[in-house]
Amino acid sequence: MKLHGLQKMTLLDFPGHVACTVFLGGCDFRCPFCHNYDLASGSARPVMDEDAFFTFLKKRKGLLDGVAVTGGEPCLHGDLPDLLRRIRALGFRTKVDTNGYHPDMLQYIIEEKLVDYVAMDIKNSPAKYAATTGFGYFPADEAFRGTELWHTEESSAQRSPADTQAAQRFPADTRSIQRSPSDTHASPINSAKAYSMPVHITRKPDLGRIHESISLLIHSPIDCEFRTTVVKEFHSAEDFYEIGEMIRGADKYFLQCFTDRDTVPFGDLHAPSYEELRRYWKIMLGFVPGTELRGVNEPA
Repeated sequence: MKLHGLQKMTLLDFPGHVACTVFLGGCDFRCPFCHNYDLASGSARPVMDEDAFFTFLKKRKGLLDGVAVTGGEPCLHGDLPDLLRRIRALGFRTKVDTNGYHPDMLQYIIEEKLVDYVAMDIKNSPAKYAATTGFGYFPADEAFRGTELWHTEESSAQRSPADTQAAQRFPADTRSIQRSPSDTHASPINSAKAYSMPVHITRKPDLGRIHESISLLIHSPIDCEFRTTVVKEFHSAEDFYEIGEMIRGADKYFLQCFTDRDTVPFGDLHAPSYEELRRYWKIMLGFVPGTELRGVNEPA
């Protein structure tokens, strides 16, 4: 597996642990407010292979105690279980960030005890999921850019038995690469922020997969959290009543405030006000008492 980024130390990405963060490429969403759009779109080049990463990790034993795997979307990678297995064999705990669109892979890594903590993004209320994730704005098979599934030159003889098993069980997940006849245009989203928001959606996400992942995590023995990045142009109070119903029974939910960066694909997106965030927080407390604002400071 090729790695698209490495943050050598973080006190934030893996709650309660000193960790490093590994970034994987490819994603089946194109959220207009994504901070890692170059990873999601597959335009970012890999920075190292697994051997280089594990050389680094062996030198950090005793300094780090965890590894957070993020993206892009880690669960797109058929060899994710093998990566997690190798990390854990060195004595590190593991965390995976996910958009929740691959419940089969999520269930597999939980059942195989390959992950200690999962953070799942809840993008929006069901009616707004397609628009919030940019789901209809790009050819479906482009989800796999930046993953080992995009190029298949690697022979099965080069894979470990665990890697081969995972790749067979999770090939290119054909549920997410079905095109409609009109779904042939390239994504209008780019890092130059030269486009206005598209309004036409040609595909819709399978929300059953999102609900399946939510249920799996709520009823799982591992530690987990749900979180939403709040964008003024995408979220309203009504959305949080519906999000609350989606994750009722969860222990932890975080509201994170959108922050614009050069890597965000669209311009003209804004953070909600502190008062709006407080209002959403109060709504969510009725569904998830453990709701918190993350990285939000009360104005002076």
